Parts: sequence; C-alpha cells; structure tokens
Amino acid sequence: MMRTLLALAVFLLPASGEPKRILVQNLPPAEVHELQKTAPEGVTVVPVSTADLRSELATADGLIGALNAGLLKTAPRLKWVQTLSAGVERMPLAELRARGVTLTNARIVMGPNIADHALALLLTLTRQINRAQGGKAKQQWDRDGYQLVELSGKTAVIIGAGGIGMQIAQRAKGFGMKVIGVDPKDIPYTPLLDETVTPDRLDEVLPRADVVFVSAPHTPRSEHMMGPRQFDLMKQGAYFVAVSRGKLYDAGALVKALDSGRLAGAGLDVTDPEPLPPGHPLWQFQNTVITPHIAGHSDLMPARRLELFRENVRRFAAGSPLLNVVDLEKGY
Repeated sequence: MMRTLLALAVFLLPASGEPKRILVQNLPPAEVHELQKTAPEGVTVVPVSTADLRSELATADGLIGALNAGLLKTAPRLKWVQTLSAGVERMPLAELRARGVTLTNARIVMGPNIADHALALLLTLTRQINRAQGGKAKQQWDRDGYQLVELSGKTAVIIGAGGIGMQIAQRAKGFGMKVIGVDPKDIPYTPLLDETVTPDRLDEVLPRADVVFVSAPHTPRSEHMMGPRQFDLMKQGAYFVAVSRGKLYDAGALVKALDSGRLAGAGLDVTDPEPLPPGHPLWQFQNTVITPHIAGHSDLMPARRLELFRENVRRFAAGSPLLNVVDLEKGY
C-alpha cells in the first residue's frame, strides 16, 4: 500500500525540466533587470548582444527583440518572438508561420506618443508655426501674411484605425473634428469615429478630408495606398500627415501634390526612402514639416512597453494567450 501511494505521489509531481529561456535584445539594462526580477518561476531572462544572438538562440524558447530567417533556423526551440516596435514588416513572417512561432508586437503602447506627434505635425502646419520659426531664426517680428486654420468642424480621414489610429481619433475629436476611419477590420461602434469604411472605399472619402492621417501598418496590400490618384482626389487646401511607415504613400505623387499647390502642407515622420537623403524634393517645400522617425519615442512609452513585456513573459510561462499577437498571414 505504501509503495502504491509513493508511486502515485511521484506521478502527480510536476515534471522537472529546464527553465524556459527568454532572450532580451536591445533593451536598457534597467529594463532587463526589471524583467529578470519579475520573471515567474521556471523562466530565465537572458540579456544578449546582437553578436551573441546566433549562439544563444540554440537554446532559447522566447526572444524579445528581432531576428531574420537565417537566425530562425538556428533556434529549434523558439516558440515566441516579441518585437520592440509596432511594425513587423522586417520580420520573417512566412518562416515564423511555417514554424508555428507566435509573434507579438508593441502596438497600442506606442499609440499615445505617436498620436501626439501626428497632431503636433498638423498643428505646426495649420498654425503656421513652421513659418514663425523661420522668422525666429532671422529675429524678425513679422505678422503679415499668416493664414491660420482652426481644426473645429474639419474632417479627418485616418488610414489605419488600430492602436495608433484610434489615439489620433481621440485627439482629433478633442479638437472638434469629424473623424472617418479606414480599416479592414469590422470596428465596433465607438464615439471616436463618426464613420468607418474599408480600404477599398478609401477613394470615396478622400475628397471629404481636410486632413489625411496615415497610421496603418506596412504590408504588400497597404503599400502606396496613397498614390497619384488618391492625392488627386484630395480637396484643395487639405493636409497630409504620415506617422506609421513611409511606404504607404507614393513620395513622388506627394511631391506633385505639394508642387501644384493642391495640398496646404504635409507633416512627415516617415518617408521612403528613409533616411530621406539630401537633395530629395520633399526637403524643398516651406509647407512640409519633416521629423526623423521619432514619433515612437517619449518619456512614458518605455514604461508601457515594459509592462507589456512583463505581462507577456508571465503569460508565456503559464501557457496563456499572449497580448498583441500578430496575424502572420496579414502582417499586422
């Protein structure tokens, strides 16, 4: 009887095994330490340099960072990759899907700061702050010729009504704007959007836009969504603001729309090519505001991102559904 009870007790004990190894790449030491300190039992968080990534992947179960198809071949145990960014177009999506590796991204956590940046770009143009800064550089107090625009009552078309786009919608609503969301998803009712349309209906709503925000992910289907026809459909005096990926708009078509005077201005945190090279026509316009892809940064974003990483580490260890899972077929 005793032997039977001992055997049953051994059978009921959890199987012993190695801890799950999660590699962390390109995070500040303080954030790595926090992940190590809060990691659940049975998980080891290992900081890794880019140079050591290949060798460390051989025994890794998870990775917070990025890898390519070649590195994926060296990671037989890998089950989960968490990117540091919202965009995943540089990840080997087909290979991850074939291997059954789950990919999660940092969408939503970057939404507030990117949305702030989008409105800052627009307000710089509508309030002609860019022009005033030119006067400041010359130490000239010249009030003549300003044509300032209020946002209240204007219409914003937001291409990509996801984690970033909805934050833009919230801010646009705060300025009294009407907001139209363009997204392939069936978006439940929200007071932040007055109307939603699918991408195949983009051309229908562009003529109504006083400003077009681009906040969608880059995929083969979204590349150059804003092409020559789309810029031609925009109303005279409208604004264009891009804060997600530069490949969503045709830069040559944007140059033509600015050069013809159709657009009142463009605010660009993302371009194609990127970095925008010296001599590119977009640099020449007085009514363009260009920032070097910095919208994803802010003082509060790292804490939000770290909380996401910490929660996903906990869920990965427990075998629970992860947050921000990317559809590897759709690419977002």
